[in-house]
Formats: sequence, C-alpha cells, structure tokens
Amino acid sequence: MLSESNGPLNASNKAPSTEGRDPAYFSYYAMLQHQQNMLQDTVRTSTYRSAILLNGPVCFQDKLVLDVGAGSGILSYFAVQAGARKVFAVEASNMAEKMQKVVDAANSSDAEALGKNAFLKDKIEVVQAKIEQPNLPIPQVDTIISEPIGVLLIHERMLESYLYARDHYLKPGGTLFPSTGSIFLAPFTDAALWSETMSKARFWEQPSFYGVDLTSLYTDAKDEMFGFDPRTLIAPANPGGFIIDFYTIKLEELQDFTVPFIWQASYTGIVHGIAGWFDLQFSPPATIPNGNPVTMTTNPSAERTHWQQVRFLLKEPLAVNAGQTIQGWMRCVVNEMRSYTIEAEILLINDGTGQLSDPLSSPSPILHLDFNRRRNKWKLHEQTYNYNYYPQTGNDNIFRPEYNCLYEPEQPLDVTVVVENNNLLDDTTNNQFVL
Repeated sequence: MLSESNGPLNASNKAPSTEGRDPAYFSYYAMLQHQQNMLQDTVRTSTYRSAILLNGPVCFQDKLVLDVGAGSGILSYFAVQAGARKVFAVEASNMAEKMQKVVDAANSSDAEALGKNAFLKDKIEVVQAKIEQPNLPIPQVDTIISEPIGVLLIHERMLESYLYARDHYLKPGGTLFPSTGSIFLAPFTDAALWSETMSKARFWEQPSFYGVDLTSLYTDAKDEMFGFDPRTLIAPANPGGFIIDFYTIKLEELQDFTVPFIWQASYTGIVHGIAGWFDLQFSPPATIPNGNPVTMTTNPSAERTHWQQVRFLLKEPLAVNAGQTIQGWMRCVVNEMRSYTIEAEILLINDGTGQLSDPLSSPSPILHLDFNRRRNKWKLHEQTYNYNYYPQTGNDNIFRPEYNCLYEPEQPLDVTVVVENNNLLDDTTNNQFVL
C-alpha cells in the first residue's frame, strides 16, 4: 500500500538530489542486521550466486570486477569464487569497515591455517566512497556486479549509481549483472485491505473527539493512508512487463518514465488498486558467447523475497466485468527522498470508446465526473505491506475465485497479449493488445 499526495507532478530538467537522505540511507545499510535480512533472502542471494558462478568462465575468470554498493561484500566474494583476478568493492557506508575486516583476515599470513577465507587473499580491494566520487582508484573493468534494486525495481534510486558506474568504469563490451529489469503491473481486489485503510482515515472524521472537531483533517488523513494474495489479481500483468535494459538506458530516462499497460479482466469484481512487482535478468552482452542467462522473479505466485510486492490503493475503487478492457499508464518521477513519485491513470473501455489523458498533464478538474476513469498519486517511499492472508483451507482444500468476491464468466475469454518494445497499441477488434 502507498499513501497518496496532492498536487501535480513536477519533474524538472535536473533530478532532485539524494544528498538530504544519504546520511540516514547509509546509516541503515551500515548495520549488520539489515545486511543479514538481505543475505537471508535465499531467492536473492542464491540467484546472484548462480548467475555469477554459471557465467564464471566467460564473465569473471581472470577478469577485473567492480562491485557497486558492495554492502556485506557477498557479491565480491562470489566473484572471487568465480575466478575474478581482482574485485574493487565500492561501499559508501561504514559497512565497508566490516568488509575490510573479512578481507584483512583473508590476507593474513595464517589465513589458510585458521580457515579465514584464504581464497580471498589479495583478491579484493575495498573502496569506501560513493561511486560518483571523482578520482577513485578504480581502473576500467570487464564486469560490474551490483544489487541496486529497491521495491518496484526503482525505489532507493541506487540504479542511478549503477548506471554511473557503467558509464565511467565499464570497458566497451563489458558485462553488467544484472542486465535488465522488468516492471509488472496488474489490477487487484482486496476489500479487507481497502476497508481497513479507510477505517483508519475515518478516525479523523469525528466531529467531537473529546470535544475537538477533527473533520478538517479527514481529507489529509485519507490522502496519507491510501497506499498479497496473488489470487486477488483481476487480470494478469502484461507478458514481459516494462523492460529496463541496464546496458542501454540513459540516466535521464530512468529519472522520469511512463509504463503503459492494457489488461483484460479475467473476472467480474472490484478493482481496489494496482499491484506491482519486478523480474531481474542476468545475461552477458551479445558479444560474449556461451553465457548462461539467469532470471529472478518477485511475482506474487513465486517464492517470497524481501522486496515483496507493492500495492497502490485507489481512493475510489472501480467496478469491472469479466472480459472488459482496462487501459492506462503509470508515470514514475524521481524525488528527493531517494525514491519516486508515482501517478497512474486507469480507464475502463466501453464499446471501444474512451481516451487516456496525457501523463504529463495535470488532472482535469472534471475528472471526478468520468465514472470509468481513476487517476491517483502516491509516494513510493511511503509503501507499507499487509500480508495477513493464508492459503485457503476447507474440506476440499480448493480455492475458488468467489472467495475473493471475483466471479468467472460463463464462457471462456478469448484474448491474445503481445509485447513489443514497451509500446502500447490496442486492437480491440482482434482482441490483440500490443505493449
């Protein structure tokens, strides 16, 4: 769930600085307990290890490697296991000092006798700095590894540092791990979550709280609080998602982008919001043969990760019928909180009519009169999670959509979804949607 904010989005030519949030951000990641939380995410850690080791012969063996935002150093250690000649581990927080302890122990003369990671001996150089700091003692490298990912792929804006490292330190034809990320969006229904959130806001609707009228704060409370069970999805996400290619995307393109989408409702029900998640791909560039691509997903049907999924609650739900087309966009603009301001519009298409508004425009003052359209705003850094659901239990242990107030059509739906170059086209006559 994310809380909404009022006022139009305003992305200037120059992206907001993250410096105001950096002290708290780096203090957080300097703590071993937070590094442990990520290390114990087995999907995350094992996927990175598999991607690095499976591609060791072509991307790491005897190579110079840069680890951006190295944290605990685990990716640097994997790179050495894969045969790296030298790893430059760049970490801005004080976690660099803890990593240095591991490296110093490995470099000691009795490391092998003491079992202190002797395989790391003379293989890692820890650099405590932000990667954007000029004149760092780092050469051009063959491979860059990093875990720059936040909620919905983009939260924390670490991807910007990843691209900076690419532009300044990666040799032509070098490898980026991860190589691409894909954002997925889908409509969901969750009356319990929506009602729970609304009930919190209604506290501020009281005209006499110990003799004090709080009603002037109700609108503000509703704006603040309106932020998974995979079976609550009313329609599937567009196949392939919205692809961000880390090899080619420009920094400014990452700071303000719009994700188009088009869905066909699988059920009759109530859309309470938009769910979001992402995939990561680890693929060597096309110039390196014999690579072994590895994929990691955070989709709600897969094994859980510490990223989970994010849900954007609509202040006013939208009723849909099975088979109806829902079209829309989600615009993501960086903000000074090391995160993004999110704005989305969804439009229920009836009889092929209806037109989406421009993502760069302010909402129309008569938008509330369009009962088939919803346009809301949120702050990604204010996300919260609610995962109090359990698998359906019963005599037959079979889940049915109506348990979530979703109703299947009498006749099967006939629809084909095609993805092409992140562009959205709608051919309703052939039930073919191209994204």
